[in-house]
Amino acid sequence: MYNDFVLIGPKGDPAKVNGSKDIAAALVKIKNAGAVFISRGDKSGTHSAELNLWKAAGVNIAADKGPWYRDIGQGMGAALNAASASNAYVLADRGTWLSFKNRGDLVISVEGDKRLFNQYGVMLVNPTKHAHVKKEAGQAFIDWLISPEGQKAINDYKINGQQLFFPNASVPGA
Repeated sequence: MYNDFVLIGPKGDPAKVNGSKDIAAALVKIKNAGAVFISRGDKSGTHSAELNLWKAAGVNIAADKGPWYRDIGQGMGAALNAASASNAYVLADRGTWLSFKNRGDLVISVEGDKRLFNQYGVMLVNPTKHAHVKKEAGQAFIDWLISPEGQKAINDYKINGQQLFFPNASVPGA
């Protein structure tokens, strides 16, 4: 399955990026404006995607970050809460954003850039390396998830009428 990342930001939009579809240009504007940006900083997939987007924007975030860039070392919920509390920008996956309740004055600032694509996958933990793994149960879950029934469940899962994920198990290379 897949969804996408979205750049969340304050309605007041101090970096003037709201409505953009170019994530790289938006990140450069955030940096140049010194607008507050919350980074998960937790070595998660979302954090890795964020770092890759800064790189695509031509920004060496390790060298160029200043007080405007706040690395919190926590998960997505904490990052969204921090962004809400400080009217900051933050990268989030759309599914988490749709289910997040403490939005304050935050809105989706940037969406629709192909670089914001977010693929999810599933794999069985190697039982020869981790003897406690319940191989049969894990494989049953994988088989269900990629089955037509599992793919339909993914397709039908919505929050407030908005689809969180899109199934693509039958797409070669997904």
